[in-house]
Amino acid sequence: MDTKNIQHKQHNGRHKKLNPTTHRYVFRLNDEDNAKFLSLFEQSGMKVKAHFITSVLFSKEIKSVKIDKSVMDFYIKLTELYGQFRTLGVNYNQIVKILYRNFSEKKAAAYLFKLEQQTAQMVAICKEIMALSQQLEQHLNEKSTKNGNFTHY
Repeated sequence: MDTKNIQHKQHNGRHKKLNPTTHRYVFRLNDEDNAKFLSLFEQSGMKVKAHFITSVLFSKEIKSVKIDKSVMDFYIKLTELYGQFRTLGVNYNQIVKILYRNFSEKKAAAYLFKLEQQTAQMVAICKEIMALSQQLEQHLNEKSTKNGNFTHY
């Protein structure tokens, strides 16, 4: 027979895993235990329940992440406020140019004095915001050291 006419069979599909997970265990939980399990699973931040269970069984460290919604809201508002301050800085420069171009030097100086007073008030508000932010950061640091492995955002 001709050896040239023999066709080699190709293997299609995905490659076999080196260490496949073939052993399966099933357990059942009542409603109360299931609620506790789901709570711990969500706190862990893991995506797959099987990985969470194996990490608990084999005593691997589980990192729990607790996201504080009020802190996230504060961060979002603070970011928006920063954007508004940048906008005010641009507008401030434009106003000064317009005042000197369209008014006499005396009148422009009077308007600039009023603008400086408003700016001083804004600086005071900025200092208050910074103090509140530092207080919040200290509070969260104290809270995280008490809870051990919880991280607050």
